[in-house]
Amino acid sequence: MKQLNLFDDPTPPSLNQQPKLKLTIEQLSTWKSQIFNHQQQVLTQQSPQQTTLFDLAPVHCDPDCINPFTLQVYNSQFYKGKETGDRICIYFVIDRVLPILLYVGETKQSPKERWLGTHDCRRYIDRYIQLHRDYQLDVQVATAFWWDTPADRKARQGLELQLIKKWQSPFNKENWKRWGKPFG
Repeated sequence: MKQLNLFDDPTPPSLNQQPKLKLTIEQLSTWKSQIFNHQQQVLTQQSPQQTTLFDLAPVHCDPDCINPFTLQVYNSQFYKGKETGDRICIYFVIDRVLPILLYVGETKQSPKERWLGTHDCRRYIDRYIQLHRDYQLDVQVATAFWWDTPADRKARQGLELQLIKKWQSPFNKENWKRWGKPFG
């Protein structure tokens, strides 16, 4: 008979973790509706315009001028196919059925290279799609890219953060407090 060590946990770590609770179909519907309602307000509300004494050239990286829902979309598994474009970009993960913007990201790599590695958002998307399939609900996750992105890392990340705050994309950690983390 083998003696157990009091200081080592003999149970594998995965068994110690609380099982994730699955959203009910009603909870999923409510969650998506709340996000949709917020994002529709963003689309329909004219953002306040700063008045100036001088005519200033418009800034091409103005988050109020970027509408992820009007960009060309690619399959959610775009990273498995041919290259989608330039290296530096802001990208958006969208469920086109409702539609809702799920995630905003930035990369200095090609998007394909960025997503081939470990990316938490891929796991959230897989779980999101699977839950929809479990309930036999329509889901159409796609990715859109905004290529006219600043090359400067701080400027690009600043733009990404402004877009995350504006759209309140639920898969971005900055918005987990508001929407929860049901797919994390």
